[in-house]
Amino acid sequence: MIKVNRKNLCYYGNFTSQIQIARVTNIPNLNFERVVFPGDRLLFEAAPEAQLEVYITKTGREMLLDKISCDRLCVNEGISKLGLTSPTRSN
Repeated sequence: MIKVNRKNLCYYGNFTSQIQIARVTNIPNLNFERVVFPGDRLLFEAAPEAQLEVYITKTGREMLLDKISCDRLCVNEGISKLGLTSPTRSN
């Protein structure tokens, strides 16, 4: 049986006033980490089962702000490249 590593285009936006660190942590051999400045948007490829962890730094310590399944961050093929909006998510 052939194993297919499917990746989806994912979107995350930092709509806070704080600098964030976005990191995929649950996929072996994947080192994905980006700094996301306030108002910035991030497009990246990830497997649907990947988890995006979002951290902020307070008093020199990283604090987990959110953990989002990448299947919830998938970009709909029908969305215009210029018309991206914040994905809906629930905690």
